[in-house]
Amino acid sequence: MAVRRVYVEKKQGFDVEASKLYAEFTENLFVRGLTKVRIIHRYDIEGITDRDYEEAKRTVFSVPPVDYVYEETLNIPETDRVFAVEYLPGQYDQRADSAAQCIQFITHGERPDIKVAKLIVLSGEISDSDYQKIINFIINPVETRQASLEKPETLRDDYPVPEDVKTVKNFVQLSAEELKTFMAGMGFAMSFDDLVFCQEYFRDVEKRDPTVTELRVIDTYWSDHCRHTTFLTVLEDIQFESNPIAQKTKEVYEDYIDTRNKVYEKNGKDITLMDVATLAMKYLKKTGELDNLDQSEEINACSIVVKAIVDDKPEEWLVMFKNETHNHPTEIEPFGGAATCLGGAIRDPLSGRSYVYQAMRVTGSGDPRTPLDKTLPGKLPQRVITTKAAQGYSSYGNQIGLATGMVAEIYHEDYVAKRMEIGAVVGAAPRNYVVRKTPEPGDIIILLGGRTGRDGCGGATGSSKEHTVDSLATCGAEVQKGNAPTERKIQRLFRKPAVTRMIKKCNDFGAGGVSVAIGELADSISINLDAILKKYEGLDGTELAISESQERMAVVVAPENAGKFIEEARKENLEATMVAVVDDSGRLRMSWRGKTIVDLSRDFLSTNGVKQSAYVKVKGAELSESPIETLDPSVEKYRNDPLQAWIKNLERLNVCSQKGLVECFDSTIGAGTVLMPFGGKYQLTPADGMVAKLPVETGKTTTGTIMTFGFNPVISKWSPFHGAVYAVVESLARLVAIGGDYKQARLTLQEYFEKLGTDPGKWGKPLSALLGAFYAQTRLKVAAIGGKDSMSGTFGDMNVPPTLVSFALAPVNVTRVISPEFKKTGTCLVLLSINKDELLLPDFKELEKTYTRINALIKDKVIISASALKAGGLAEAICKMAFGNGIGVKLEKLGFDRLFKLDYGAVLVELDTGYDPSDIFNGLNYTKVGETISEPVIITENGTVSLKDLQAAWESTLESIFPTKTDGDVSRVRTINYTQGKKYRKGIHTARPRVFIPVFPGTNCEYDVKRKFEAAGAITDVMVLKNLTPKEIEDSVRQMKKSIDECNMIMIPGGFSAGDEPEGSGKFIATVFRNPYLTEAVMNLLNNRDGLILGICNGFQALVKLGLLPYGEIRPLDETCPTLTFNTIGRHVSLMVNTRVASNLSPWLSNVKVGDIYTVAVSHGEGRFVADPSVLEELERNGQIATQYVDLEGNPTMDIRYNPNGSLLAIEGITSKDGRIFGKMAHDERYASNTTVNIPGNKDQKIFESGVEYFL
Repeated sequence: MAVRRVYVEKKQGFDVEASKLYAEFTENLFVRGLTKVRIIHRYDIEGITDRDYEEAKRTVFSVPPVDYVYEETLNIPETDRVFAVEYLPGQYDQRADSAAQCIQFITHGERPDIKVAKLIVLSGEISDSDYQKIINFIINPVETRQASLEKPETLRDDYPVPEDVKTVKNFVQLSAEELKTFMAGMGFAMSFDDLVFCQEYFRDVEKRDPTVTELRVIDTYWSDHCRHTTFLTVLEDIQFESNPIAQKTKEVYEDYIDTRNKVYEKNGKDITLMDVATLAMKYLKKTGELDNLDQSEEINACSIVVKAIVDDKPEEWLVMFKNETHNHPTEIEPFGGAATCLGGAIRDPLSGRSYVYQAMRVTGSGDPRTPLDKTLPGKLPQRVITTKAAQGYSSYGNQIGLATGMVAEIYHEDYVAKRMEIGAVVGAAPRNYVVRKTPEPGDIIILLGGRTGRDGCGGATGSSKEHTVDSLATCGAEVQKGNAPTERKIQRLFRKPAVTRMIKKCNDFGAGGVSVAIGELADSISINLDAILKKYEGLDGTELAISESQERMAVVVAPENAGKFIEEARKENLEATMVAVVDDSGRLRMSWRGKTIVDLSRDFLSTNGVKQSAYVKVKGAELSESPIETLDPSVEKYRNDPLQAWIKNLERLNVCSQKGLVECFDSTIGAGTVLMPFGGKYQLTPADGMVAKLPVETGKTTTGTIMTFGFNPVISKWSPFHGAVYAVVESLARLVAIGGDYKQARLTLQEYFEKLGTDPGKWGKPLSALLGAFYAQTRLKVAAIGGKDSMSGTFGDMNVPPTLVSFALAPVNVTRVISPEFKKTGTCLVLLSINKDELLLPDFKELEKTYTRINALIKDKVIISASALKAGGLAEAICKMAFGNGIGVKLEKLGFDRLFKLDYGAVLVELDTGYDPSDIFNGLNYTKVGETISEPVIITENGTVSLKDLQAAWESTLESIFPTKTDGDVSRVRTINYTQGKKYRKGIHTARPRVFIPVFPGTNCEYDVKRKFEAAGAITDVMVLKNLTPKEIEDSVRQMKKSIDECNMIMIPGGFSAGDEPEGSGKFIATVFRNPYLTEAVMNLLNNRDGLILGICNGFQALVKLGLLPYGEIRPLDETCPTLTFNTIGRHVSLMVNTRVASNLSPWLSNVKVGDIYTVAVSHGEGRFVADPSVLEELERNGQIATQYVDLEGNPTMDIRYNPNGSLLAIEGITSKDGRIFGKMAHDERYASNTTVNIPGNKDQKIFESGVEYFL
């Protein structure tokens, strides 16, 4: 079949992306003469019939109300310039993949070939240099390229048959010089000594030359990424300079040596950075202080045993947490690098068989406001890196359905050298779900999840010329691309205890691919590379061995369980294949095309190469240069204008609002979020950390986890030792301020340093930092039980600041959690500080006393809000705690330094009325700060400043980077009151109505809605749609029809069906339901069985795309139909909104009254309801406008703060004419007891109960 070409362009008013690009080009690239930007999506399709193409054109590639469609040719004015952009071959293209999956559901055949490009059309008089500037800005050569404007004759790639894997002839005989030349040509990451060691091994032990694959596998195995070679380098001749801080570091080092002797006794062990990092944990375990560590052969993530309360009964749970970095990938390809940072972080605890339920993102960046023309050669602009990385991480987390509870970007000029991108996640599972056994000969290793391609080939080491010179089409891209819907399927599979109990051991695919993920599972393994499922043909044995394609797991099962496991995976629409067998050879073997291409001794591999050594010199720091005692220059210069200092402090990059960044990340999925990222009725007070309930699948729990972080690069650059101490202290101070017990906290550390080379002074930085962390851990008896090191933060002569980030996690009774926004007026504010010694180190005994007292007073509800001091000092804490509820403060006389200097470890608390600080804080270092007042101002000894002015300053700094406002309408709209709803007549009565909940690729709210319906008394029928083969599509359609025929209600849950692609949400779901059999079943449910349908978020979008809303029937769409489209702000929004019931027409709203207001979570990128005025009038007249977004006074509004997507008439939800079909954007299913506690409001509309009651 011929290649067809179709172009799709958003109509004016819907062209949000094009408008944003126009602003980017004119305001940041300073392109003059540009008058308009158009974005046109191009689809080339091969392999479908005329009839299927016509249907796909209207339902898959376009949405008639918002899109123009042009076929085959595109008429561009001759005066315009146009270029096309496409992904590099080998990169995963979610839009093309989703389009193919949608069309496959139309054809019920094989997936068609689809290639996608984006055309950018520029109008106006643009110079050649500006045109090239735009092309360079749009195209990142690591992931994209300029596409041809010509239509190809075929889309089918002709992959050449790869050659057999070659043996490196005469390798064992090469001279030292020849070996060096060979090493350079291969681009190995291993050291020359390692390569000599390899040569000796093959010459003396194997007595043969190696294959290319063997050397690649060894290089990967021994890479710093996989084997922490820098952290395992032996430290020798450690010297300390004579300044007091270096000598203090030496004192702690001597303490470390003493502790080593206690822990290891007579067992000698090398002194390494790794040993310094882990010794406190080993010591505290030996002394009994670390009593809940879950230890096993598997090293998936930090794991602790938690005694949880579920349905009022105690249960043992495993809580796993992990931090992961993707610094280099995010630096060069921000979207993919950040997305796979989170994907990789999730897979660590997931491979431990825990359900990952909350994420934190901490990043380091240069100033994103830096003009683009100041970008360093060879670098992407900081603005591009920081915005695209945020899009990548949030896209992955939002799709997989992971609540991101905290997002913080730390700015420092030295992160221009290389970005820091950290993802930290928390997972949990009942302890009896997890079985850990040592693999035995005969056990089967199954590869589960995504297929294997060239993406990420050599990501751990850097790929070689041999694998890249032929062409882009055969080399692919080094940076992996994430496929979140596939990882979501693995999450679902691993949530089933019948599955997890089959798994003896599991490894996720990260650096090194098959060679490491499978190679580490047992000491003796035979791997059949021919059994590995490929994304495309043409991969050779080496690529199959080291590809780092994402979303893959390797599991060990007993032979009798292999078939059963594969069957269970298929139920979740996952491919699983037996690829290896455990044996007793003591070797790692791989075969390809029936030949052995890897045959290595495990003993040799486990050496990790030649033992490295380094000299170390700890330089310390000068106390006179300490940022702990001196104020930031941007504040210091206003010492004589203190009110202006309040303003300037809030404008600082590391103090200012990041609300526009944070709200890109879904924070409520899973119905377990205890603290929203911003609290108070205005949602403006940032939380100190993240808190979520354990992810119980059924039942209720009050057990949750708190996770916080601490780090200040300014302190760390001055003194890595102090930086680490205060990172630990800050993470614990934040945890205590939330209501956690720091004694139950466990830490995980992130180290990020420059390339150390052989410079002793450089080696002294991470050693100093790790000794600082050791000092804090041993004094506080709080252990770091895990961590991640990244030791490549160098670009030319630029280095990242010495970085040690501390993450702290503790279990908590969530009913005792508090939030930082001021709660009342007339309350007393008290600062609890920690004294410092002459070296500016904290008094840990005082800290223990203070934090213990705070914890007790929070439990007793004496302290009702609290916040740990951060980079902006006391003044920052006062302002941010005031913003949330608009409560002002009258301050005591405090002094300029007290207000603005750093005071890490200190906590500002609000006491409930009736308590005297001198009584409850007796014996502690406390200062009365002031009292809360009703007037929204800060009253100081130097005058008064309004919260409005302070907030404006705080929000201004990053508004151009992460906007929170648009130029759109902010007016109120009319309040709709429809009270003529009929009595709800039930044609069918049943004791327990049945609800059908289909799960599509990308659905992520099914657990939440299932829980809600079951609590309301319904029977739920959750069905995973399978589309891996045409037969499975047919089977799924039959099963769906049967489920619809047997149900009373259909509930289409939220998520990102097929990644909300191609270019629009809900298309995949709509395509499925347009199947004639399913259309008939749905209409039969509505017309003959008095059934109900509910769609939330993605489900609402699908109902609108089907015509079920507002028309009550599945029908073709035309230009006059209403639609849901991209938010006016052009990004995802996640926050709580107030919605008002506008109609009593629907049985779904039978438990509420018109005029009732509810506070509900939203999280979407396409929630703007748009319709012609005549359609809006008809909807209003019929009572079909069910709910409206309202402001704090209850008035429907277009103000983006309250109507975050810009929906016309402030519409949040609509119904069919008879009210039985209800669609809404806000996620009622995400409310559960003890969630979103820092946002006031009534949060339960009881729509699920109402649906069930309709049939009783």
